Amino acid sequence: MPVFFVCAGLLGLLAVALTIKIGLLRGRKRINLGDGGDAEMQAAVRAHGNLIEFAPLTLLIIYMASDFYGFRTVAALSVVFLVARVLHAGGMLGMIPKGRLVGALASTATLGVASILLAIAGLGLKQY
Repeated sequence: MPVFFVCAGLLGLLAVALTIKIGLLRGRKRINLGDGGDAEMQAAVRAHGNLIEFAPLTLLIIYMASDFYGFRTVAALSVVFLVARVLHAGGMLGMIPKGRLVGALASTATLGVASILLAIAGLGLKQY
């Protein structure tokens, strides 16, 4: 479980870094609200937004699955998800070639696998 918490913390720091990136771009480009139609600002806003949309649900499902699956499964899902989100953000910001595609695929796969594992575990639970 410690790997899960380290990865979750690092994802939080990624959100902070993406927030700072947007703030710096807003200052430099003098865009107070929205993206101003600027492609670089649009990419930064979407990189942050996509993380904020995707990370909470995925982390919650991985955390819930940790009650049923061992350390290795939870650690693997956590690390893959962290790397995927870093790749995605780097790709969105133009720093990692093909990072957006690889990150999006790996993020979706992680959410899918964790969701399937949780559903399977739930099917085995007994109602009283």
